[in-house]
Amino acid sequence: MLLAVGLGVDISNLYLNKNELQNAADAAALAGASALNFDDSGIHAAVHNVVDVAMNKYQYNKVDVAFLSGNVRFARNLSDFDSGSDMSEAQAAQMPAVAPTIRFVKVKTEQSPVGISFARMVLGNSLNLTAEAVGGLSAPLNLFEGYLPVSVITDDLNSQITPGNLYTIRGGPQSSVSPGNYQILAIDGSGGADDRTGLASAVKNIVGPGGYVDTKPGVTQGPIRQGINTRFDDYSVGQDPNYYPPDLNIKEGITYAQYQDGSPTQAPTHDGIANRRVVLIPIIKQSEYSGGRTNVQIDHFGAFFLRTKVQGNGDIQAEYIGIGVVVGGGSYDPGAPGNPGPSIVKPVIYR
Repeated sequence: MLLAVGLGVDISNLYLNKNELQNAADAAALAGASALNFDDSGIHAAVHNVVDVAMNKYQYNKVDVAFLSGNVRFARNLSDFDSGSDMSEAQAAQMPAVAPTIRFVKVKTEQSPVGISFARMVLGNSLNLTAEAVGGLSAPLNLFEGYLPVSVITDDLNSQITPGNLYTIRGGPQSSVSPGNYQILAIDGSGGADDRTGLASAVKNIVGPGGYVDTKPGVTQGPIRQGINTRFDDYSVGQDPNYYPPDLNIKEGITYAQYQDGSPTQAPTHDGIANRRVVLIPIIKQSEYSGGRTNVQIDHFGAFFLRTKVQGNGDIQAEYIGIGVVVGGGSYDPGAPGNPGPSIVKPVIYR
């Protein structure tokens, strides 16, 4: 009877430890998938997120979970992991033929021993546990969250915008788009502090093309500057880089192509996260703002790259990316309008 009780205790302990280890693997796979950007830079960033970031943030049995770069594998299709067609970091990072097609990341933890307390004669002194998980990119989204509470204005006759061009996403005091409106949106709240938080971490209210959002009148120069600049490792009083981490590359004045190539680069002083300068922004037609209107309709969403910090009370400008990206969040609703342009996807756990 004592052996049976001891065996039950040890098996329960093994299940608990396995779940804990699996949670760490899931988090690492999601962190790796979040770095994918259809470029070789995203492959290397995914390995960094798993090996250097995940192992320092997730613990198992009171010690850090270890992930080796050799146990981070990539694939075009989910079935590639079963057929042996998955790839190493070097194989997946090949441009231009391979890296733009990578959609999945598989991680595996190192063997982690768990001590046996009561049933050693049956189970031995310890058992080694391991866990693996697969993260990847979702289907193209058409309902969005995780976007910035500002807007890009387009002409009513032509709402298409050009990749590589700079667009104003919030006008300064001299750039009112209509009486009192400076392209700022009131999404998660109507105060300046709400927009500061939204620009530092992105908003949570879900909306898609054709949806309506409220505008926020006023320049709100301080909160706007403070929110955006966290992504460049520039913090005002009360902002915590643990909640609003900077990008891994905070070099100003570079294009998105240079950002992907990693040259030139400037490392932040705080722990950074890849692609913090890649942001999702609603695109709204000019006529929606006419007459000081306070409720405007979103035409569609676009992915943009923040080239520089906001200085003083000046404009925020960002480069339209114009290719498929992993940014923001949301879902796909087959009954909702599609989002025109390149695919915008999010990282998800597949298994």
